[in-house]
Amino acid sequence: MAYILGVDIGTSGTKTVLFSEDGVPVASATYEYPLYTPQNGYAEQEPLDWWNAVVNGIKQVIHESGVIASEIKGVGLSGQMHGLVMLDKDNNVIRRSIIWCDQRTAKEVVEITNKVGADRLIDITANPAITGFTAAKIMWVKNNEPENYEKCRHILLPKDYIRFMLTGEYATEVSDASGMQLLDIPNRCWSDEVLDKLGIDKSLLAKVYESPEITGRITKRVAELTGLAEGTIVVGGAGDNAAAAVGTGVVEDGKAFTTIGSSGVVFAHTSDISIDKKGRVHTFCCAVPNCWHVMGVTQSAGLSLKWFRDNLCWSEMETALNMGVDPYYLTDKEAMEVPIGANRLIYLPYLNGERTPHLDPNCRGAFVGLSTMHKKKDMIRAVMEGVSYSLRDCVEVMREMQINVTDMMACGGGGSSPLWRQMLADLYACPVKTTQNKEGPALGVALLAAVGAGIYSSVPEACKAVILPDKVQNPIEENTKEYEKVYAVYKKLYPAMKSCFNELANI
Repeated sequence: MAYILGVDIGTSGTKTVLFSEDGVPVASATYEYPLYTPQNGYAEQEPLDWWNAVVNGIKQVIHESGVIASEIKGVGLSGQMHGLVMLDKDNNVIRRSIIWCDQRTAKEVVEITNKVGADRLIDITANPAITGFTAAKIMWVKNNEPENYEKCRHILLPKDYIRFMLTGEYATEVSDASGMQLLDIPNRCWSDEVLDKLGIDKSLLAKVYESPEITGRITKRVAELTGLAEGTIVVGGAGDNAAAAVGTGVVEDGKAFTTIGSSGVVFAHTSDISIDKKGRVHTFCCAVPNCWHVMGVTQSAGLSLKWFRDNLCWSEMETALNMGVDPYYLTDKEAMEVPIGANRLIYLPYLNGERTPHLDPNCRGAFVGLSTMHKKKDMIRAVMEGVSYSLRDCVEVMREMQINVTDMMACGGGGSSPLWRQMLADLYACPVKTTQNKEGPALGVALLAAVGAGIYSSVPEACKAVILPDKVQNPIEENTKEYEKVYAVYKKLYPAMKSCFNELANI
């Protein structure tokens, strides 16, 4: 029996899973680390925290599984997208990574748009300039920390920093590189035109691979640290959402998924490039060679519920600890006691600005309609519904683009909640499914590693062999009608509050 390793470097922690070649998880380990917010709108992490989590995770799953290192045929890496890791000439990290949800780069977005041209930028990178993408972060360091930019010799994404630590190779792959805003999306290579106009030296960037390609091998030092065999292959892997697509079998036209992790995503596969000229959704290269995906993003999805839990649900967390259950199990139970519409309470999930469909770094979260009748459980329900309305916004844009989705999967932490899946099914007015395989991005990149190792001949073949259907949440017509009434109000709130958000940001 061959085994494959999937490592997912997330925002709250790194999950490492060892799978058998048929996709069955053998051992799993998760190590968490902090998020730093030195100023309002800033979000940073320490790359060495990720590395320590990866080393500990690999050591743990190998030890717990009892699998012989030589039987592990490949490693796949997934990770939070858009983060900026800068290394100096000695390969030391220069500064904390500015990660995906950081919103400090509004001025750089204007600069990039002016230097490249709004239409030309969409032609090349398939997306307008936004604060979350890596290019804006690079320009921010260039403008605000010139001494750090001067020291920089290598620019890597979070998972690609881990790849470097594992293999000594500076490499990336098309799905994650698509989120840097420096890649020529139609041609799947770095854009000399964009780099020249922004004054970014191409030599700073890593070599670009397709997701299942071999990008390097485990070094002797890392073998000693982790228990892996020296020379074990490491494939390109994928950004977290492209990896989740493989992990849920969304690798063919007509298939899509919704994930509720820290961010929320609606992701549709396409064998042809489809670009929204208004820039409301993102078109990236996907993990299937020579294919793309269209993706709408809710910036603070699961992050909204985690924020609420961490700050206002201490009793639930203590009770859950005593019961030996997940705190979200209890918050779900509380939300289920509340009717659709959360007793006329609406939550806007814009804690760190928003991407789809508003592209606004200044908007912020809000509860609208609070009264003395509302209790904590109403607010929990409102948070879950508000995130669901935001994801519905993503689906509406795709429908405008004539993207035909007939098969919607659910994944991510929020996707494990039957209540949240039912909300989505009712709001999308279509069935929402899960798979028996619950590991999402970790499984997706493990399958990419299996393709790289020759266990499967292609990504679709690997998915057909491994991904198995599970639960189906069908829409309830009566619920859909009730949600439509609240969603109609929700859609009016951002336009009504936009100017207020801008004024607040400038105080």
